[in-house]
Amino acid sequence: MLRKVAVLAMPGMAVFEFGVFCEVFGIDRHDDGVPSFDFRVVAADPGPLPFPHGMTLDVPNGLDVAADADLVAVPALPVGDRADPRVLDALRAAHDRGAWVLSACSGAFVLGQAGLLDGRPSTTHWMHARALAERFPASSVDPNRLFVQDGKIVTGAGTAAGIDAALHVVREEFGAAAANIIARRMVVPPQRDGGQAQYIAAPVPEHVDDGYAPLLDWIEAHLADDLPVEILAARAHQSPRTFARRFRQATGATPAAWVARQRLLAARSLLESTDRSVEEIARDVGFGQASVLRHRFATELGVSPQAYRRRFGLVPA
Repeated sequence: MLRKVAVLAMPGMAVFEFGVFCEVFGIDRHDDGVPSFDFRVVAADPGPLPFPHGMTLDVPNGLDVAADADLVAVPALPVGDRADPRVLDALRAAHDRGAWVLSACSGAFVLGQAGLLDGRPSTTHWMHARALAERFPASSVDPNRLFVQDGKIVTGAGTAAGIDAALHVVREEFGAAAANIIARRMVVPPQRDGGQAQYIAAPVPEHVDDGYAPLLDWIEAHLADDLPVEILAARAHQSPRTFARRFRQATGATPAAWVARQRLLAARSLLESTDRSVEEIARDVGFGQASVLRHRFATELGVSPQAYRRRFGLVPA
């Protein structure tokens, strides 16, 4: 049973992610029917700890206080920082004795330094996912997940996804009712749908300097049309085989994948900025049927078009 929670405080850690752990585990809610936790903040060197924005955090507890913790949590840190070896030892010891180990955002890099991600799936903020995968190639990094659990190791994605990861641990230990009570007190959803992809800003398509810029502009203006590779190749005055090979070299994607990506970006923009129906948007961007658009959203973003509109729409419903 989860009773004692220790948060590892380290120089330069992110204020928000640290606060998430304090909010979820550090507040006594037993009057609401949620078990209370023996909550401690610990550091390799107790005492004043540099905190961002000119603040200082006074940490009274050393790592020995975490030696019997049922959960050891790691807030976000600057990606390039090396964790204190004593902190890494504390994380390994926690895992070895069967405790939960939880990270938020770039805290996953600390778990990686401790060797706890080797052979495991993981996630982190989408901006840092590639760096995490490169630095710890033995881990399978999924940049689209809000959190990933493998055994008792949980990695949360960027910033607010630390709430999702922490509530998930509560849900695993005490059930949905306890997690729902904490979420209600925090005024957040007890369990968000979808993954990180829906929060990644749709980028402006990058035109490559390989003679294809006019064609890419034309594609974006004709997304509602049927755009098989034969038509695109003809506009580029190339054979379909040559066009497919050179297009991929120039853009990093097949023609079909590039077109599908632009259609999805256009659909996202229309859902955000207009009140047009899903059926109309599907037709206007070239997906044809609403069912195809819904499938693309579910596959790529993990949410339905209507859920995406409710979350990001700029036009009142």
